[in-house]
Amino acid sequence: MKFFLTILTTIFITIFITISTNAQTKNDSIITIQSQQKTLKPKVDHAEPLYTDLMRDLGARKGEAEINVGVGVTSKKGYNEYNGFIEYEWAVADRLGLEVEVPFSFNHKSADSDGSIYVPNNKIEGLKLATQYTFLVNEKRKISLAVAYVHEFEFNNFKKIGHQGSVFTGMKMNPVFIGAKNFNSFNTLIYTGPIFEHHYKEQKLDVGATINASMMYVLPNSKNFIGLENNMDIDRDGFHYTLRPQIRLAIQHNLMIGLVTGVSITKHTGTNLDVMTRIIWEP
Repeated sequence: MKFFLTILTTIFITIFITISTNAQTKNDSIITIQSQQKTLKPKVDHAEPLYTDLMRDLGARKGEAEINVGVGVTSKKGYNEYNGFIEYEWAVADRLGLEVEVPFSFNHKSADSDGSIYVPNNKIEGLKLATQYTFLVNEKRKISLAVAYVHEFEFNNFKKIGHQGSVFTGMKMNPVFIGAKNFNSFNTLIYTGPIFEHHYKEQKLDVGATINASMMYVLPNSKNFIGLENNMDIDRDGFHYTLRPQIRLAIQHNLMIGLVTGVSITKHTGTNLDVMTRIIWEP
């Protein structure tokens, strides 16, 4: 797992450095971002985190859309989790974005497992519905502020559904505040809010929170960046803190690919290392 991650990360960094070097001498080695037209509403381009992404660009304009597909592997004690998602987001009006996402996970016992470790059953994690509204865009100061709401219906695993179990196990409700500020080529963003999780079977409501702070270095006149996400979550199991180094490369003007790795700072999570690739297509 670590060997695979090292090779994959090295390839991405090599490509990134090559693009950065050629950008100084060849205009066609990077994908330039078209200048904004005066007829369009103001919008500041902020680097969007790859792990905790937004429902749409901050200040998105009506008609803009994006399709995301992600796959990843998380190494846990006694088993590996193969996870992924399919996501569609679009702007139904200026500065108002909607998102639909279906995450899934498949688990496989590790070769060195002693058999005493519980391995979760395969499942479609749920159905995520979200909306986001950008209420402030300041082009001069390179600042954007937004509010969002994420509602997730949590699904049961395939095994229990097959034995006449309930399809839904609960739901999560997550109001969010988003703030972004650009400092020349350095883009910063914070994504934070409480999480309310309702468990149907136990008729119990858990209250937690999420804080995601990121900083990215964006290659001038391009969509390529390299940076770091700080994911901090509080739930019934305590406090979880994960660092997520990441890199994004533009393959075409409307096609990008990103690589994210995860390093757990709080060891009690049971996660050793994880890696995820996100493909981003703007039709």
